Amino acid sequence: TRLPVGAQRDAAAAGLPQRWAGAGRWVELDVEVPGLAAPLTVVSTYVHTGGAGTPRQDEKQAFLDAVTARTGELAAGPGEALVTGDLNIAPTDADLRNWRGNRGRAGCLPQERAHLEGWAAAGWVDVVRALHPGQDGPYSWWSWRGQAFDRDTGWRIDHHFATPGLAALAADARVDRAASYAERFSDHAPVVVAFGQPGSGAGAVR
Repeated sequence: TRLPVGAQRDAAAAGLPQRWAGAGRWVELDVEVPGLAAPLTVVSTYVHTGGAGTPRQDEKQAFLDAVTARTGELAAGPGEALVTGDLNIAPTDADLRNWRGNRGRAGCLPQERAHLEGWAAAGWVDVVRALHPGQDGPYSWWSWRGQAFDRDTGWRIDHHFATPGLAALAADARVDRAASYAERFSDHAPVVVAFGQPGSGAGAVR
């Protein structure tokens, strides 16, 4: 479904099942970007945490099925697209510090990770990972409990997934982590990606 540039689409308007209409879990917007032949589709999404073996996890899987179908459509579309937000999935063991202790828990379940593997197979690029290859993190979520933040015992669950043409323009990615536990305003920290202008030759994702 396409609406005029600047018009916001909720989940139902984007083709997801009506059950998620107005829930704020999937919002799309097309924007004109100089140098791009077609409008850029920007998505903000929130995937709830789930819980292995619970109805809440079943709901999470149903939502992931729906958004994976939509990301397939966007990947095959005429323009570039960017999906951002809290997916509550650590794609690999490198994306959470205590991966051994969290095996079998929501956020790193094989069936959850399989969705993101499917996105990659469709051409989507995990921009933060592409700019930080071969390292743990950078994490974007830490528990409020104990010393998880101070020890950087976190999870990388907030993401930027871009179609290849846009990903090629990514020049920098960082987590805007608070300087101290006392200065935190959330259990998450913003993930910031800088993109170069189309045609500028900027970008580091290969």
